[in-house]
Amino acid sequence: MSVKEKEYYERLGVEPDASADEIKKAYRKMAIKYHPDKNPNNPEAVDQFKEISEAYEVLSDQNKRETYNKYGKDGLKEGGFHAGAAGDLFERMFGGGMFGGGGRRQGPVQGEDIMHQIAVTLEDLYNGKTAKLAVTRNVLCGSCNGKGAKKEGAANKCKSCEGRGVKFMIKQLGPGMIQQVQAVCQDCQGKGEIIKEEDKCETCKGKKVVKDKKVLEVHIEKGMRDGQKITFAGESDQAPGMEPGDIIFVLKQKEHDRFKRNGTDLLLEHKISLMDALGGTAIEIKHLDGRTLLVSTPEGDVIKPGELRAVPKEGMPTHKRPFEKGNMLIKFDIVFPAPGTFNKQQLKSLEALLPPKNPAPKVNKKDAEEITLVKFSAADQQRQQQQQRRGEAYSEDDEEGRGGEGVQCRQQ
Repeated sequence: MSVKEKEYYERLGVEPDASADEIKKAYRKMAIKYHPDKNPNNPEAVDQFKEISEAYEVLSDQNKRETYNKYGKDGLKEGGFHAGAAGDLFERMFGGGMFGGGGRRQGPVQGEDIMHQIAVTLEDLYNGKTAKLAVTRNVLCGSCNGKGAKKEGAANKCKSCEGRGVKFMIKQLGPGMIQQVQAVCQDCQGKGEIIKEEDKCETCKGKKVVKDKKVLEVHIEKGMRDGQKITFAGESDQAPGMEPGDIIFVLKQKEHDRFKRNGTDLLLEHKISLMDALGGTAIEIKHLDGRTLLVSTPEGDVIKPGELRAVPKEGMPTHKRPFEKGNMLIKFDIVFPAPGTFNKQQLKSLEALLPPKNPAPKVNKKDAEEITLVKFSAADQQRQQQQQRRGEAYSEDDEEGRGGEGVQCRQQ
């Protein structure tokens, strides 16, 4: 088929002799991919959606398609295609509401957010803190109001990409297989317009934006958590025709040397002697707000190894409700006396004070082996397991060697 222009066919990735059904399928596939509601932060996708919608509006109408085939886009100028028609076209095909709310995306496209990580201590999250942080971002040039030129009308639409900032090319991958490739226009560097060197704004050099440094006060509220975000809406990079995104600070808690946090609870591990565990103890705790807590157990109270005890309402404050606090949980580690600490006389005295020992098993010594237990740590267990694995590997090698010889013998 002979046509004056192929651009609309190339936008949809179809040949000029494509059927109406093929054109419809091609548009449907690309419209879903580039719809503004699916690409809220991608202005290039929005332009792409308008391009393919313009092409489909012409090629899906038999009369317009015949006019386009004979005379090109110039022959269609009386009717014209407006940007709003792209969304209407999509709604007619899909029935609206496909991407959460349906219809066209209202308002300008929003720019990307900027994320910053801010290191905080557990004390900061307990007491609250205000930090002043300097950020550098792009803002619209005040000298040219974001136009990039010294005067109105100095910026001309790039003829190479027709103001899109990108070019689309069709590549033949094989028989019946084509691919549409999008590339940044080199003539305008993706800006969609060209400004002569002598007409460029002296402040921004035609870039339309300049660097700006701003100090933000980040309020870390009591009870905030590791990974929580603090958002400054609309403080991200500015660009012409776009709503600026947000600057987001993400809290990263440093490891504390004494406390571990579990929700609104604080966990503290503390070592005490066997005597303290048996007869009661008192410990001094330096809290996150600088207070000193004197925590004690009643005399005669017995603390078991690994036991948890709670100091009510001395944990972390609840975010937005700082007067509601969790608990401080203390896990006790009992330090037992070293071997040889007690002589026989002292042991007899302890036996008189402590609950009686378990009675000795009534077993005839002639019928049983007497074995004395030895100390065995986790490190000892790990070494033993490594030795066993090495031994198993050697055994497998030996069996393979013997197995090979055995096969040869049987074959003989």
